[in-house]
Amino acid sequence: MATKVGARRSNGNGGARRGTAYGLAPWLGVAVIAILLDQVTKLTILKTFQYGEFHPLTSFFNLVLVYNKGAAFSFLAAAGGWQRWFFTLLGLVAATVIIWLLKRHNGQKMFCLSLSLILGGALGNVIDRVIYGHVIDFLDFHVGGWHWPAFNVADSAICVGAVLLVIDELRRVRRGK
Repeated sequence: MATKVGARRSNGNGGARRGTAYGLAPWLGVAVIAILLDQVTKLTILKTFQYGEFHPLTSFFNLVLVYNKGAAFSFLAAAGGWQRWFFTLLGLVAATVIIWLLKRHNGQKMFCLSLSLILGGALGNVIDRVIYGHVIDFLDFHVGGWHWPAFNVADSAICVGAVLLVIDELRRVRRGK
């Protein structure tokens, strides 16, 4: 029997569950791919670069090995060490909430893709914090003498996911009018 996407149907235990066209697995798969890309690139940089070493690839892009003990833009990087566990816990709480949202809304493609990228990025950086005590950054874009803060694949996944989340919400609002 076909069920409309988002419709409620019985789970056989007297309760109801949200019927969806997609399971949770594809979305977790996207997160795992983001984590793997992040960790493989970080391990490659760790094996080939010394801390602080950089290699210009273009007039606006370098590969560099730097460590970030803080959050975005090195926020709280100079704190006394507690930030490692704070940001680890924050990442794990965010991952838990994201997985819950993926379960509730797993038929909404753009929404779930955005959450999956954010999940993969968050967990990629959590892995760094647990293993190394800091996040490994290596992508350095610059114009003239101005450098954007170095970042990594996990950060990129989070940013792309956030942009997709905004686009998805704008589309949802537009459809509601």
